[in-house]
Amino acid sequence: MRVDEQWQAVEARDARFDGAFVYAVRSTGIYCRPSCPSRRPRRPHVTFFALPEAAERAGFRSCLRCRPRAVRVRDPRAERVQKVCRFVAEHLEEPLTLQRLSREAGLAPHHLQRTFKRVMGISPRAYADALRMGAFRSGVRKGAAVIDAAFQAGFGSTSRLYERAPAQLGMTPAAFRKGGRGLALRYTIVDSPLGRLLVAATDRGVSLVSLGDADAPLERALREEYPAAEVARDDAALAERVRHIVKHLEGREPHLDLPVDVRATAFQWRVWEELRLIPRGETRSYAEVARAIGSPRAVRAVARACATNPVALVVPCHRVVPAAGGTGGYRWGTERKAALLDRESVSARAGRGR
Repeated sequence: MRVDEQWQAVEARDARFDGAFVYAVRSTGIYCRPSCPSRRPRRPHVTFFALPEAAERAGFRSCLRCRPRAVRVRDPRAERVQKVCRFVAEHLEEPLTLQRLSREAGLAPHHLQRTFKRVMGISPRAYADALRMGAFRSGVRKGAAVIDAAFQAGFGSTSRLYERAPAQLGMTPAAFRKGGRGLALRYTIVDSPLGRLLVAATDRGVSLVSLGDADAPLERALREEYPAAEVARDDAALAERVRHIVKHLEGREPHLDLPVDVRATAFQWRVWEELRLIPRGETRSYAEVARAIGSPRAVRAVARACATNPVALVVPCHRVVPAAGGTGGYRWGTERKAALLDRESVSARAGRGR
């Protein structure tokens, strides 16, 4: 089903498509069935998923009004993937081999692997790891010790937890147990050609770059992203990094190469590293990025990695556009994305003419 058809179904609140897909709204963090009676979102804020589980893996919460999880999935392939997802969730404390999951799904192992990645964007093993890490997060937030939360989440040993923690938590399990306490973040907000620009960083690198119209929402979003960190405004300490970003926006610094310090999965890192290779003045489609990182079927997962990029401009997710044309969505507004692309195109042409 094409994206434009999915959007038409959402606009019409067409119940015939309930179970065919769910849609998620980036501005609210909630996903719904197509017939949801809630106020229609703006198209740039919407993304689509084949399954509720895929939306939840991307960080969205189920709508309490339309309860999309209560609808039976229509696509037989997606239904089998959903069955595997639920089996994984119920057996995290057990060994979950591809052979065992394929028996549960009634598919050959290679067929399950291919189908699961097409629907969910990741492999069954990566999905199980993500659920375990989510269960670990929940456990420590409720007060459990690291070792207890690790075993309750299904990690066979704490060494397995520590292997995965830097990519999925952005910190050690012990630091996460403290809610990120001890992480020192400094930030500043300045004027830029695209509105107010917030830059936050640790000693290791830039952790957040946000664009907006007013300071208060930008500061609130920063504190929500890092609720237990020591957050302090320090204009002087970040002056040099901000100067590079503003010069980049003004077209006076074509290559922006700042160190970053962000929480990310291994897949997100692969996507973001590829985005930093896209030259100023050029764009790539989501499919082209997926092929470039060696995962040609992970187009939706690439789109999600772009949407969740916390360091705008430093990782230029605005340079990824739909293959069908147009600018596509952007966390900081489609108008800003169009302006960015126009600025970079003009700057690149001017640079080639000199």
